[in-house]
Amino acid sequence: MGPMLPGGSEHSAPDDLRQLTPHGAAATTFAGGTGPLAALDSGPGPRGSVLLVPGYTGSKEDFAPLLDPLADAGWRVVAIDQRGQLASPGPDDPAAYSVDELAADLLRVAAELTSPVHLLGHSFGGLVARAAVLADPGRFASLTLLGSGPVGLTGPRADLLAHLAPLLDAGGVPLVHHTLEQLAVADPRAQAVPPAVRDFLARRFLANAAAGLSGMAAAMTDEPDRVAELAATGVPVLVAHGADDDAWTPAAQEDMAHRLGARHEVLAGAVHSPAIEQPAATVAVLTSFWSSVPAEVRA
Repeated sequence: MGPMLPGGSEHSAPDDLRQLTPHGAAATTFAGGTGPLAALDSGPGPRGSVLLVPGYTGSKEDFAPLLDPLADAGWRVVAIDQRGQLASPGPDDPAAYSVDELAADLLRVAAELTSPVHLLGHSFGGLVARAAVLADPGRFASLTLLGSGPVGLTGPRADLLAHLAPLLDAGGVPLVHHTLEQLAVADPRAQAVPPAVRDFLARRFLANAAAGLSGMAAAMTDEPDRVAELAATGVPVLVAHGADDDAWTPAAQEDMAHRLGARHEVLAGAVHSPAIEQPAATVAVLTSFWSSVPAEVRA
């Protein structure tokens, strides 16, 4: 739940509502490959659709501060829980949480949305979104990689995942959550999270499917470098990240943007979750990028 895990979002003003930010999007579901996918849907927009995909241990609420501003700018905004996250049930087989399996869910959702469809993946969700574009480039008008990287996660966050794996086997999701809570006691960023948000983050973490935590962790750390494949699709890409990202390094993301020939935006005052930490700046970057994508790029 804490800032150590991809998908965490514990860096912003203490009075920020973060994942609990009020919005006008309606709760709904879309059909996934193994069951329904919970979603927040702002309703029709004249400019097409945007599909927002959360990271590891995340959920649709990680985009809560973006929903109304993006809808007001003219898009239908759909944010989902991936299978096994929060309100989306998931199977008990870790193999069902591979990048390709999760990407197939995104293609199912995108097929129900009004074109053009702009796809955004945060953190691990970026690896899943990339796989969806590679599987069907013509489905998407653009791809935004938000705090995501070119290859599987390495460094302190990956090390933590490796340490948590035996705890997951021994005591399930509750033991992993308890361990992370103990670590968070010494983390000032975690302690700055408002109590109501901390309660939500705890409920959300405990709702994760154990197989999902295991399977997604393996998928996130084993992902190969597919940057050249993505560049070859010709789909316009935005690489955006916090100036102080502590998952994939800013340098790695900048290099990925260069290799892609992609637009590159650095969000000051943000770490790994710009949608929560700097929502206004994130909205400005996204709307500028999506508005710049020619309608005819979609096959």
